[in-house]
Amino acid sequence: MSTGNSAASTEATSVHYPKLLPRPLGSVDTKTYIAERFNDAISWYDSKAVVAKRWYQWMRAMTVIGGALVPVFVNVNFPYVSVVTTVLSVIVVLLVSLESIFHYREQWVNYRSTEQFLRKEYFLFTTKKGPYAGKNDEDVDKLFIERIEGAIEAENASTLQVLTTVSEASSGRSASGSTGA
Repeated sequence: MSTGNSAASTEATSVHYPKLLPRPLGSVDTKTYIAERFNDAISWYDSKAVVAKRWYQWMRAMTVIGGALVPVFVNVNFPYVSVVTTVLSVIVVLLVSLESIFHYREQWVNYRSTEQFLRKEYFLFTTKKGPYAGKNDEDVDKLFIERIEGAIEAENASTLQVLTTVSEASSGRSASGSTGA
């Protein structure tokens, strides 16, 4: 009985990645690539951009509102004003700190610009304009896939850079702060 529960709990907590089918090399044509990889990428970047934008705007709005209310509460006299002011100040500091950790603005910009690039690239590809103009169909297909994969790779690297730069900077500050005079 406990085996079934642990298996269910493992499934609930593990991340599910779709399994890729074994295929012969070179067997995925451009239509299949667009259906299976490209459309999923556009959908993923679009949904992640929407979520990151919501988080960023919500956190910024709460920070601005809280920051504006703190001086007001400092200058009024009512019971528990010092508690309200302290709690509000802590909330503002937490929101600013969390934004510096999660970088919702940078994520939103990265995801949205990648999603827009993929859409633009699709239309350049299907109209054989821009970098696809004057090339034969095989070269156009190859170039399209290479450019899409390059954009996905660049976005991944950019997001990792944004998220790890702050972690390294924070580690460096705390390390230099603890060893300093």
